[in-house]
Amino acid sequence: MTPPKTAAPAEPQAVIAPDGSVRAGEDPGLPPDDLKTIYRAMVATRLLEERGMSLQRQGRIGFYIGCIGQEACGAGATWALRPDDWLFPSYRMPVALLLRGIPIRDLLHECYGDAKDSSKGRQMPCHYSYRQVQFVSISSPIATQIIQAVGAGMAARIRKEDTVVLADFGDGGTSEGDFHTAMNFAGVFKAPVVFLCQNNQWAISCPLPKQTGSETIAVKARAYGMPGVRVDGNDVLAVYRAVRDAADRARRGEGPSLVEALTYRVGPHSSSDDDKRYRPAAEVAEWKARDPIERFRKYLEKRGAWTESWEKSLRENLAKELADGVAECEKTPPPPLESLVGDVFGGLPAHLREQLEELREEQKEHESGKDPTMAFPL
Repeated sequence: MTPPKTAAPAEPQAVIAPDGSVRAGEDPGLPPDDLKTIYRAMVATRLLEERGMSLQRQGRIGFYIGCIGQEACGAGATWALRPDDWLFPSYRMPVALLLRGIPIRDLLHECYGDAKDSSKGRQMPCHYSYRQVQFVSISSPIATQIIQAVGAGMAARIRKEDTVVLADFGDGGTSEGDFHTAMNFAGVFKAPVVFLCQNNQWAISCPLPKQTGSETIAVKARAYGMPGVRVDGNDVLAVYRAVRDAADRARRGEGPSLVEALTYRVGPHSSSDDDKRYRPAAEVAEWKARDPIERFRKYLEKRGAWTESWEKSLRENLAKELADGVAECEKTPPPPLESLVGDVFGGLPAHLREQLEELREEQKEHESGKDPTMAFPL
């Protein structure tokens, strides 16, 4: 049977044109200081990834997962929310943490898994978790955060709070059952959730056409009784405007929305991936030319909020923050032994206390040279 023909999807909504000009009547009118703060976070995210991949290749950290080409999605969405709104993120959202005030050095400590790591070395690198800024721990399993975000949104409503929850995921996440369960539940019960799909075209090596027969991701919203909008994910202001409108709608009690941000993962899926084996170089080059940072820079210049001297100073300061952060991490010891058994029980059970003492004795023997074959930490 021949599948029915569908109309070509409409062009994604945009605010900033490739040359930095603005479509008439579309600019959300953010103040210059806000714009510069967003731009700084996007540049910082790019530089952090470049340094993180370099550190991994040098064997100084074990893993890195980046977001080059997707900085506008996380930046626009985060700035559209209130500081007390919750984020249930996917991997490619360090820009959200920078915008919410987490220092670069803290993100580096997490990559090193050292004693100053907020997760105490228990998470993979780039699986950040910061309760103090409403940023829930990133999980390796795909799409688990989507249904958790709906639960958090329902909890906020039961408490009569006007909190909104952002569920961030990739196009690969829409192929998981959790996506459909979450969308259906949120649609039925009008959960105050904004679903943000960063459609970067590839779920590791699986291209979008092999994941869905729908003409877009946004169109899936219709089946669950919520609005769906498709925006240019390389346009930070388009993402900001779409998420802002969806969050306002949720805060008014009108339920969830789905925002599909059309973007591209320029780099490999992670430091463990060789994307050259499955992606044509011409496709990557085409999307590199749509760099969201360069596009936003042109807009700032036209707004009179950017100069070459400011850019130079910005990059010099960020480079110093990164260098100082790496130096601090490499002087920081690993998490203490006690962290292995902490944060689970209110009081440490006898059997774990005994095992901890045994481990301390083994560590002493290793450090004294009595047992040179025992490598610690593992």
